[in-house]
Amino acid sequence: MALVTTAEVCDANPQLIVSGELRALEPIFQIYGRRQVFSGPVVTLKVFEDNVLVREFLEEKGKGRVLVVDGGGSKRCAILGGNPVVQAQNNGWAGIVVNGCVRDVDEINGCDIGVRALASHPMKANKKRVGEKHVPITVGGTRIMDGEWLYADTDGILVSRTELSV
Repeated sequence: MALVTTAEVCDANPQLIVSGELRALEPIFQIYGRRQVFSGPVVTLKVFEDNVLVREFLEEKGKGRVLVVDGGGSKRCAILGGNPVVQAQNNGWAGIVVNGCVRDVDEINGCDIGVRALASHPMKANKKRVGEKHVPITVGGTRIMDGEWLYADTDGILVSRTELSV
């Protein structure tokens, strides 16, 4: 879906909104990274103030996917930093959405990848390797499942059960 805005997707698919197949995340995310528009199939991860599994995912080949991390909304530390974002960019991830904080913002903003997070924070996360992969999560007031599709631009973030075309 190239060069179609999230607003256009909503306008073209009112029936999907009514059925719940197309959902918008609450507008709580800051925009980071050079790529302001991105989309792709979702991979889910649930962690809390621990970034080991985040790093492990981003070391894999992204294949145009979007990593969506439910960090519990914590603003006490950053669960995503510059080095993993550089790795994600180099490994072909389309984007990362974090229900938590990032750090090393200058480095992240230099990367050609889309990143959304609640805020920036200078403190590092724990390294306990605690979390759950490929599980249903709730981010931005929206239930998100592995394999769904995420569409992000400067207007907001949409999640769809299937890949959309307009």
